[in-house]
Amino acid sequence: MSVPLFEKVAFIGLGLIGSSLARVIVAEGLAKEIVASTRSQKTLEDAKTLGLIQQGYSDPAEAVKGADLVVLALPVRATQKVLEIIKPYLSEQTIITDVGSTKGNVVDAAKAVYGEQLPAGFVPGHPIAGAEHTGVHAGKVDLFVNHKVILTPLPSSADWAVEKLIRLWQAAKAEVICMDVEKHDEVLAHTSHLPHLMAFNLVEQLANREDNLDIFRYAAGGFRDFSRIAASDPHMWHDIFFANKKAILNAVDGFEKQLAVLRKLIEDENSQALMGLLGHAQAARQHFNHMLAKKPLMEKNKVTTQQFKILPGVKKFQGKFTVPGDKSVSHRSIMFGAIAEGTTHVTGFLEGEDALATLQAFRDMGVSIEGPKNGEVTIHGVGMHGLKAPASALYMGNSGTSMRLLSGMLSAQQFDSVMTGDASLSKRPMERIAKPLREMGAQIQTTGERGTPPVSISGSQKLKGIHYDLPMASAQVKSGILLAGLWADGETVVTEPEPTRDHSERMLRAFGYEVKTEGNRISLQGGGKLVGTNIQVPSDISSAAFFMVGAAITEGSDVTLEAVGINPTRTGVIEILKQMGADLMVENERIAGGEPIADIRIRGSRTLKGIHMPEDQVPLAIDEFPALFIAAACAEGQTILTGAAELRVKESDRIQVMADGLKIMGIECTPTDDGIIIEGKGKSGEWGAIFTGGQIESHHDHRIAMSFSMAGLRTSGEINILGTETVATSFPTFTELTTQAGLEIAVSE
Repeated sequence: MSVPLFEKVAFIGLGLIGSSLARVIVAEGLAKEIVASTRSQKTLEDAKTLGLIQQGYSDPAEAVKGADLVVLALPVRATQKVLEIIKPYLSEQTIITDVGSTKGNVVDAAKAVYGEQLPAGFVPGHPIAGAEHTGVHAGKVDLFVNHKVILTPLPSSADWAVEKLIRLWQAAKAEVICMDVEKHDEVLAHTSHLPHLMAFNLVEQLANREDNLDIFRYAAGGFRDFSRIAASDPHMWHDIFFANKKAILNAVDGFEKQLAVLRKLIEDENSQALMGLLGHAQAARQHFNHMLAKKPLMEKNKVTTQQFKILPGVKKFQGKFTVPGDKSVSHRSIMFGAIAEGTTHVTGFLEGEDALATLQAFRDMGVSIEGPKNGEVTIHGVGMHGLKAPASALYMGNSGTSMRLLSGMLSAQQFDSVMTGDASLSKRPMERIAKPLREMGAQIQTTGERGTPPVSISGSQKLKGIHYDLPMASAQVKSGILLAGLWADGETVVTEPEPTRDHSERMLRAFGYEVKTEGNRISLQGGGKLVGTNIQVPSDISSAAFFMVGAAITEGSDVTLEAVGINPTRTGVIEILKQMGADLMVENERIAGGEPIADIRIRGSRTLKGIHMPEDQVPLAIDEFPALFIAAACAEGQTILTGAAELRVKESDRIQVMADGLKIMGIECTPTDDGIIIEGKGKSGEWGAIFTGGQIESHHDHRIAMSFSMAGLRTSGEINILGTETVATSFPTFTELTTQAGLEIAVSE
């Protein structure tokens, strides 16, 4: 840093946290001068020897003279006494912060010294980082890297002071969060103070046993990991437990209450409820792992920036593959199993981010769910009226299917609910489902002029059946209305402009609920029940489509995709590729779980031809068009798509985003309101490069990312695809399988 952030920094106390921050300030050149005050002369001498400070003082008043930053790195109970000493020597421009684990008592100490009018530079703080060892020698320059630092600005805190502290902690490579004092103490009571108290208590409990030596001798790694924090400084934790007394006692009360529940389940040998509790806790911990790893499911409106890189060169594309389970069927298996009576066993479940978001939502509503493990899930249904109010908003991640279908289900419940999503989902339209649900009597509120998430739903509304003509072909909207109709008085009828995927209708029938389909008219009577059953989720044709296209555009390819769902409302991609001349065969057709499945074999034996894609196939291939655009670019002649306006309101505007990417890679194309015109560069009998390579922005749309990946089979230049982290939503093994087939994709963040 060319200009230091501070003229003079004064540390009051120089233990682990203080000396670590001093190391950062030295390493980054953040201050012209660093001084410290401690009671230990040796600490000051050691700090000088380590090059952390220029001067050391026993008197804090001497240390803070002329300082524009004072860091209180001392026991929280000493705060008031130190502030009284240094107050006369601080200017109006001095920033005062601390590193203590509690904030309410620090503010109280400041008010005891300054009154209610606190200094503008006073900004309490708490770096959530630590180590078993303490003292000036224990400090580490990287202690705060990727750790959170909480600042608790007060109404009196000046913006300039907060901003400088944020810059300081960011220089330490920490993630800075601002929250109010009370919230900080409540959160830390649960996440830090209670676990430490429990660790001290457990070790003390075991130490008091006569056989403690044997217990400690044979304790496994789990005990060591949990009890490690009981080796922390007793003096510090003594002060913290008193300083944050109210919040800690509330946390202890909550722990005792939950422990009593767990004890009762074990005592009663309530297997189902215990599995449900343990499964919910496991899922919550996995969510925590997602958060720490900054994965999409837990990003909560923040998107990471993973990217794919594909190098040019001739590639093969061969093998037999089983792509992930159908996402649409996976979603519905959880939803319907949850409200069924009895147990539902699911195999082939897609363990991707979207489907897991649905599973977590129903766990949050009190449903006992075992798994997923290797694609197997067991759902203990609670019946039509057994769902419970979630403790907080239901997070749908990137899943529009989850949000739209659940809008229908939640509209009929007795409790209020809110659904949120990630940055991508938060931009997608929800009024198309909210409008018909309001006609049924639901109280549902979307956000902003465009009707986007969060979606808020009021409970205890009496729904009535309606006859609804869909203005656009949408299986999600149709399904959301039908699901609300399960609880509605009378008949609910949905008429489609053209057929859409019918997974909801098929699965409702599999669960024993009567659904009538007469042409484009689908209807059901409210007031029935679902009965638990076994569901086999077929492989997803949308995931298979990328491999179909990859094989169709690659010379000498031979790919077989096993057990793919060929629901007649989903087979548009097969029909379109056949019309383009692809060497594609559907083999071994059979029925599984009410859904037709088959093996699909594709060989690269002939050049594709450009076509006018038939409009009657558009609703049957709506999710597969990005991949088909890659096929069209490799075809001979012009390909025209019309009647696909729905593509503009998917995870991204897929028409425009694909057009932009194709142009970057040397393909002439013209987007239209409801489709695109693509000038194919293929020539009969030639299998050379079609694409020039380039940097592609996927807009965090998984299908865009996977489609342009297939362009890597026919590229003369390097392809870099940005925003690929959402591929995990539907195809977690995508890069693994493409590599096996012969298309190597390098993944980086």
